[in-house]
Amino acid sequence: MTEHGTDPATRAFVDHRNLLFTVAYEILGSAADAEDVLQETWLRWVRVDLGQVGDRRAYLVRITTRQALNRLRAVKRRREAYVGQWLPEPLATAPAVAEDVELAESMSMAMMLVLESLSPTERAVFVLREVFEVEYAEIAEAVGKSPDAVRQIAHRARRHVGARRPRRTASARETRAALESFRRAVETGNPQDLLDVLAPDVVLLSDGGGVKRAALRPVVGAEKIVRYWLGGSAKVEETIAWEPTEVNGSPALAVYLGGALDGVMAVRVEDARITGLYFVRNPEKLTHLVSGTPLTLR
Repeated sequence: MTEHGTDPATRAFVDHRNLLFTVAYEILGSAADAEDVLQETWLRWVRVDLGQVGDRRAYLVRITTRQALNRLRAVKRRREAYVGQWLPEPLATAPAVAEDVELAESMSMAMMLVLESLSPTERAVFVLREVFEVEYAEIAEAVGKSPDAVRQIAHRARRHVGARRPRRTASARETRAALESFRRAVETGNPQDLLDVLAPDVVLLSDGGGVKRAALRPVVGAEKIVRYWLGGSAKVEETIAWEPTEVNGSPALAVYLGGALDGVMAVRVEDARITGLYFVRNPEKLTHLVSGTPLTLR
């Protein structure tokens, strides 16, 4: 054992744990799966001969990426059979995440959904290159491709993401203002106030996991969403409360039903109006909303 009672392998893993979790979460969109990947990474890491490892951080990222990629290929099949809309698992994040604009944008609910449309290998390559700035040769080692193939995959993934990502990322201030207008409108039940904050072509995606009430398909258009939302709220007998929170590095709303956490609402905002609503109610996806999750790009 070395100083502080930890051996070199343990110390290296602990030093980079937040980075490894961030890599796994960005690739998987699930904190629970990311935690499992970190366990698998640790089991492989402790069997490594550290004398043969030049860059321990890079080696750990490589193991994590391989395990995350294997997990993503497996869960992709599960998600195809998911009841209703599948949304990424939201994370309550510390203020430092929101201050890192690059990190906050990469893990926003809107961006995570764009990443869901990539193939597993495209997603891993895009995340490592565009988010974590890993060299092509190192990515090639992680995904089992040649550097030239990785460059082609990265180019294809960038083009795909670029066509689907928001034209301009709204500031935290703009997002909070839109969320506050949305909250007031739903609390008062005023249809026109709700229409005023929603873009005409806004899309609502709600994830109940087959356990909680949620729209099984996207609800498209401001008027349809107003009818769906206000009509559903009118049938709820318990008291509904909305509280501001920070999710995935951006302002969001935590929804409480009868005093208990019932869901979280994240949004995509463009030109001061909401263009995307992402409502997660699946209880299995609400376990990481209690305290801020430490995330990092470095």
